[in-house]
Amino acid sequence: MPKVLEFKLPDLGEGLTEAEIVRWLVAVGDVVAVDQPVVEVETAKAMVEVPCPYGGVVTARFGEEGAELPVGAPLLTVAVGPPQAAEAAGDRAVESRVREAAAGPSEHSEGSGNVLVGYGTGAATARRRGRIRPAVPFAAPAPVGAAGPAPVAAPAAAVASAPAGAPGPVPVISPLVRRLAREHGLDLRALQGTGPDGLILRADVESAMKAPAAPAPAPALTTGSAASGRAASTAVGERIALRGIRGAVADKLSRSRTEIPDATCWVDADATELMAARAAMNAAGGPKVSVLALLARICTAALARFPELNSTVDLAAREIVRLPEVHLGFAAQTERGLVVPVVRDAHTRSVDSLGAELARLTEASRTGTLTPGELTGGTFTLNNYGVFGVDGSTPIINHPEAAMLGVGRIIPKPWVYEGELAVRQVVQLSLTFDHRVCDGGTAGGFLRHVADCVEHPAVLLRSL
Repeated sequence: MPKVLEFKLPDLGEGLTEAEIVRWLVAVGDVVAVDQPVVEVETAKAMVEVPCPYGGVVTARFGEEGAELPVGAPLLTVAVGPPQAAEAAGDRAVESRVREAAAGPSEHSEGSGNVLVGYGTGAATARRRGRIRPAVPFAAPAPVGAAGPAPVAAPAAAVASAPAGAPGPVPVISPLVRRLAREHGLDLRALQGTGPDGLILRADVESAMKAPAAPAPAPALTTGSAASGRAASTAVGERIALRGIRGAVADKLSRSRTEIPDATCWVDADATELMAARAAMNAAGGPKVSVLALLARICTAALARFPELNSTVDLAAREIVRLPEVHLGFAAQTERGLVVPVVRDAHTRSVDSLGAELARLTEASRTGTLTPGELTGGTFTLNNYGVFGVDGSTPIINHPEAAMLGVGRIIPKPWVYEGELAVRQVVQLSLTFDHRVCDGGTAGGFLRHVADCVEHPAVLLRSL
């Protein structure tokens, strides 16, 4: 019989520990080729198509669409091996399907050479991870003309055992489901699972969470108390799980406010000349120059003068680490939530190069095709919240960076220009910085240089 190999959810990089199944790209009984994408998952950072390192016939899938799986959990099992093995076993259906697979691991090659972060399919990786054992017995696909595809096999021995004295085992596969129930004080033994063989799914736990709570008993009167006892009332509201991008943002912002002693300074700047310079550049032909690209170039020029703000703090070593490259993050609002794509080596780019990369990353943000690598590794963040029609804000630093520049909307305002009152295009600039890496003088100097470049774009010529 063909050998059955188990493919587990790989480490998708940057410390991610779980992912949500968005869409299965294959069904049980399908033939897959080496490196063929088999499932689309959503992490806290991006949507990723996961390729399978084995070629053969899919015999089982683990997890429904919408379910969250931890890294290392089984994704699917694949029957692989030489067709002769299937022929010797008399299984013609499997033989033909295995023959259709583009490639199967041999004695010298356990899979493809293409890998995602954290998992490899070569022999060296196989030696590191040990022998892979199938989680379920091989089940041949349904023959042609059958009522439907073979049912998805549930993993044996994937059920959590109940505590001693409990009426029986608790049918739960996912540790995330167990953790969710534990955090909300739910007894899994009291829930009825809707999955195969009574398996308790995340949806079952969330339904139990939304169920009205039993009324709390009235507290006993305290001796000598003049107040009358009243039954405590618990407000029941909608519960929204902090998961995916929203959960990742919550964790990062909480960590930022917990670890970083931040301070904010701000200044109003006359952006009339900057807007005029942009209009002149666009009138000259070539790619259109965005305001964001100009601000990004101004940021890199200011960071060259004040490198303290392009740094991070190593708490374990009690050291400030000044970084040689500027990887500029910029905040982008999408239907999936706030993301911060990163422009690599922004300090080496011209305005046109910055504009092209900003446009590419913005489009990838909207379509949900950003990779984890394009969402990590930033050293400084530019946040243009003026697109939301607001003037100012106090940005929260994108941990573990040391600073963030916030830019409000650019609008006509009364302004004293050359000794006279005039209507000018004014913008508010806000800098939030880590007070451990510098003092107010450095932060103020950085912000003032940014404002000077906004008011007099020719100042940038000194930095070119």
